[in-house]
Amino acid sequence: MTRSTVSGTVAPATVWRGVAAATVWRGVAAATLLASLVACGDDDAPGDAEGPVTLVVYDSFPTADTPLNAALDAFAAETGHPVEILVAGDTGTMLVKAELAAGNPEGDVMWGIDTTFLSRAVEGDVFEPYRSPAIADVDPSVAELVVDDLVTPVDQGDVCVNYDIAWFADRGLAPPATFDDLADPAYAGLLTVQDAGASSPGLAFLLATVARYGVDGWTGYWERLVANDVDVAADWTEAYYERFSATGGDDPLVVSYGSSPVAEVVFADPPRDDAPTAVVADTCFRQVEFAGVLRGTDQPEAARALVDFLLSPDLQRELPLTLFVAPANATVELPEVYERFATAPAAPLTLEPSLIAAERATWIEQWADIVGR
Repeated sequence: MTRSTVSGTVAPATVWRGVAAATVWRGVAAATLLASLVACGDDDAPGDAEGPVTLVVYDSFPTADTPLNAALDAFAAETGHPVEILVAGDTGTMLVKAELAAGNPEGDVMWGIDTTFLSRAVEGDVFEPYRSPAIADVDPSVAELVVDDLVTPVDQGDVCVNYDIAWFADRGLAPPATFDDLADPAYAGLLTVQDAGASSPGLAFLLATVARYGVDGWTGYWERLVANDVDVAADWTEAYYERFSATGGDDPLVVSYGSSPVAEVVFADPPRDDAPTAVVADTCFRQVEFAGVLRGTDQPEAARALVDFLLSPDLQRELPLTLFVAPANATVELPEVYERFATAPAAPLTLEPSLIAAERATWIEQWADIVGR
C-alpha cells in the first residue's frame, strides 16, 4: 500500500487503465460546487478543521504530476483540505481492505468501486449514506444504479477484449470479432484474461459472458475457452504489460478497456497518430465507477465536499486523458483523441445489479473450478 500527497512523479504505465464511454453524462457546474466549498474560517465552511482528506484509490490511479492531481490541488486551495492519495491495490484488493476496516477506515473517500463490486461494498457496510447534490444531473440510467444513496457515480466505460493490430496483420489472420471467435481453434492460446475473483476487468469479462450466453450457458462457454488454452493473469497490469504482445508479451488478445487504444496513442514514444491496438466491440461490458464517503471517517464534511468536487467540471474534464474514463458530467466535452480512438458500443453488455449481487459469489466459484484457480 502506498500513501502520497499529490506531488512527485508517476510513470505513464500507471497513469491509465483505459475505460471507454458510449454516452456523455450530466453533472454540475464547477462554480456551483466550488461556491459551496467556502474557505475554511468562514461561518458556513465545512465543519471539519483544516487538514488533509484521504482519497482511497486503485493502483493505477495517478498519484502526482497530472492535470487530475492539479484539480485536486484546486480543491485543497478552496477548502483548506489537501487531498492525500492512498493506493490500496486493484479494485478487488481495495474493497477487501475497506471491508476489513469498515467503521474504522484508513481514508475518508473511496473512488473506484464499480458496478461489478458495488453490491459487495453495500453488503460489507463500507460506505456511510450521502446523496451528493451533483447526482441530480447524472444520467438517470446511471443514477438508478446507486443503492441507498451510498455512492456517487463519477465515470463510466467498458471492459472489452483488445487486440494487437500488427500481430494479426503480420500473420494474415483476421482478428476475432465475437465471443465465439475467441473459443475457435484458430485463436487457440492467444487470449489473456484476468482472475475474476480478484480483478475488476476479470470479473467484468466473466459477467460479459453471462450476459452473452445466459446463466445456464456461460459455463459451457468457459469450458470452450479453457480447451482453447486461455491464459489467466492475476490482474490487469500483469495481463496488459506482461502478457499482451503489443507491450512485449506473447498473447495478441487481452481483456482491457474500450479506451485502451487512446492511451496507446497518447503515451506513444515516438508520437503516432494511429492506434497500435483495437477493440472487439462485441465483447464490451459496461462499467460505472463510484465514489463514496467511508463509514467512520473523522472528516465527514470534508469527505462529502470532496465527493461533490469529483463531479465538478474542473476535475471531470481531466478524466478522459488521465484515467481514460468518460466523465459523468454532460457539460464536459470529450477530447478529440478520445472520441477518435475509444470504442463506444451503442448497446454494450450489461447485467442487473441485483442479479450480480445474488449470483456473483457462485459464478466466481464456478469460474474458478473451470479454469483451475
